[in-house]
Amino acid sequence: MSDFDLEFQNVSKAFGEVNAVDDVSLQVRRGEFLSLLGPSGCGKTTSLRLIAGFEQPTRGQILLNAQPVGGVPPYRRNVNTVFQHYALFPHMNVVDNVAFGLRMKRLAPSQIDQRVHRMLALVELPDVGSRFPHQLSGGQQQRIALARALVNEPTVLLLDEPLGALDLKVRRRMQQELKRIHREVGVTFIYVTHDQEEALTMSDRIAVMNRGRIEQLDAPSTIYERPRSRFVADFIGMMNVLSGVVEGHDDKSVVVRAPGGILLRGLTTQPLSQGKAVEVTVRPEKVRMSLQAPESADNCLEGRVSEIVYQGANTEYFVTLAPGSQLRVIAQNSNPRDRQALADVGTTVFVDWAASATLVMSAGDGNPAPAGSKQMS
Repeated sequence: MSDFDLEFQNVSKAFGEVNAVDDVSLQVRRGEFLSLLGPSGCGKTTSLRLIAGFEQPTRGQILLNAQPVGGVPPYRRNVNTVFQHYALFPHMNVVDNVAFGLRMKRLAPSQIDQRVHRMLALVELPDVGSRFPHQLSGGQQQRIALARALVNEPTVLLLDEPLGALDLKVRRRMQQELKRIHREVGVTFIYVTHDQEEALTMSDRIAVMNRGRIEQLDAPSTIYERPRSRFVADFIGMMNVLSGVVEGHDDKSVVVRAPGGILLRGLTTQPLSQGKAVEVTVRPEKVRMSLQAPESADNCLEGRVSEIVYQGANTEYFVTLAPGSQLRVIAQNSNPRDRQALADVGTTVFVDWAASATLVMSAGDGNPAPAGSKQMS
């Protein structure tokens, strides 16, 4: 018996001259919550359609529970899909919606009734069976769509941006509910999203996709803390980027000479030779800001506060550095009084961060973006 519910073996899908999925190999463990994350057009939804059987690979092979499914029609694959717009039958009540697939399989009425009510209890909506979809909130409709998919006991559940139509508060609550349901049922979830926070919150692993390929497949913490390419670094959260040239190495880090002769230290996963053009990256929340230069710091720069954005729990500072580049700093507002002295545009400040919080990578690695901080959603 295979340890993997799903495998892609060098799978490609071409539409004309465009490779929507380009030579992707992937193994999804039994019971795993895997998110396919990336911008529009990166191949994540096409990958989901290949698993469901709505599209067939141009090259390569897909295995479900160790069995090749090439040519197997969607209705014969033991997968179910939850869509963004629910696709509930408006003329059927909740019980009939959830029971629809079981009735198509001609299960005994007593078995259908038992499984339907178990699913409604699982999604914490045991008392809405007689209601129709238009009588439910968006969050409730999404839970019913999930119950309808899970009641068929699929090997793999496919979720195609299922929370995209919900408002922020409901979406965050549903993220926790989906994670709870995943733990309780133990079914393999393949979740498609372009929302980084959603993927980081819910996933066991994340596959970051770009131009039909997987740029990085790792645990959320690894994706965030140690991105392998500039594209991943830019796409996941916010990232400060400073340009420089490798000056040398010491026992623990790479030494980079930035414009103005400033030396920066950071870690790298790449072989970087002296004189090589590189980019020094650090997350805004890893950067500290003070009115006086720290006595000891791996990386310390002087700058001037050019913009301040209050965000409730955090305050975001934009600091223009002496060489002319800009750094973004995010500080928690746990004690706003400590930040009052820094809360003026034009204040001269010192920013510093640890070498362990710094990742140095080849300039232009992945999908280059302009220097400075960047956020994508």
